[in-house]
Amino acid sequence: MTETSGLDQDYIGFIRNVARSTGINLADYKETQMKRRLTTLRLKYGFNTFASFYDGMVKDKQLFQEFLDRMTINVSEFWRNPNRWEVLRKVILPELKGYGHARLRVWSAACSTGEEPYTLAMILSEEKLLGNSSILATDLDEGALDKARQGLYLERSLKDVPKDIASRYFTEEGPMFRFSEKLKKEVRFQKQNLLTDHFETGLDLIVCRNVMIYFTEEAKHQLYQKFAASLRPGGVLFVGSTEQIFNPGQYGLEAAETFFYRKIRS
Repeated sequence: MTETSGLDQDYIGFIRNVARSTGINLADYKETQMKRRLTTLRLKYGFNTFASFYDGMVKDKQLFQEFLDRMTINVSEFWRNPNRWEVLRKVILPELKGYGHARLRVWSAACSTGEEPYTLAMILSEEKLLGNSSILATDLDEGALDKARQGLYLERSLKDVPKDIASRYFTEEGPMFRFSEKLKKEVRFQKQNLLTDHFETGLDLIVCRNVMIYFTEEAKHQLYQKFAASLRPGGVLFVGSTEQIFNPGQYGLEAAETFFYRKIRS
């Protein structure tokens, strides 16, 4: 039984139209959650059907951007789940460094508005590894990427950042906080559809957190295969606190720490 089999024809038509015009396949996302979020947005603007909602999106770029924001759930913060970042800092990074590669290649997948890749940049800087690292950050939502490139955040986004680190990398500007221009230059932002686009290979660390929960089981399986293929042997995949992989061996991965999975070295 497919994800779309229980959907009404109006929504099925919407899925097809979006896929044809954008390459985004909404059927890869959990049906109940996605349809509920988009129905709320549709009704907010007075569209009685998904067909009329799609027509409105085609004519109104701002509405289309809001659709992308609602679809991709751009909710993030720095140092989210701080104890996991400490594991990355104290356990995973020393292990990766110990492999002796000339440069650490790091990817923040579905990076939203930049809090995650900038957290990585701060940690790598603190560990004196940033100069020998490259950080790629990707997301489907160009609006979110634009916000990431600006590097301006509300104070609440910084609540989990250790105070001494926040003082080094953020400058207060009225009600906002600006992220370090020096570290911003170390992150390369790029638009990407995880489900359809090609992944880089030979990566040491992939961070993809609190995103997989929105995908169908089939889409998750496809993504874990692609992530594993992108890692070099010994490389690590870091997932969110609700995204434990119960059979990592099927992807050539093994548990390294809680929510960290290492590509098995032959």
